[in-house]
Amino acid sequence: MREICVPIPLGDDNEVAEVEVKLANKKISVFFRLESFSWDISKEMADKSDDITEKLLKIYNLKKLIADYDSDWELIQIFTPSESSKNIQVLFRKK
Repeated sequence: MREICVPIPLGDDNEVAEVEVKLANKKISVFFRLESFSWDISKEMADKSDDITEKLLKIYNLKKLIADYDSDWELIQIFTPSESSKNIQVLFRKK
């Protein structure tokens, strides 16, 4: 088995979860960080844009947040937010 799935309960969208995994026979540690970012655009921008433009603005904002993120962490996965979600979860692994 190359992967495992471990559910991590988060109480608040603004919480950051850090998980450390130790592989006993290899004696290495792997660190993961699950973080929430805003998946909203301003009301003013939303009022001026159509649905496609609004989605592109959200993607652009997320792309910028990830590009500006701590360079000690690499992007692993971006989770799909629900339609009504104000936040989007992103998984990073420590380099």
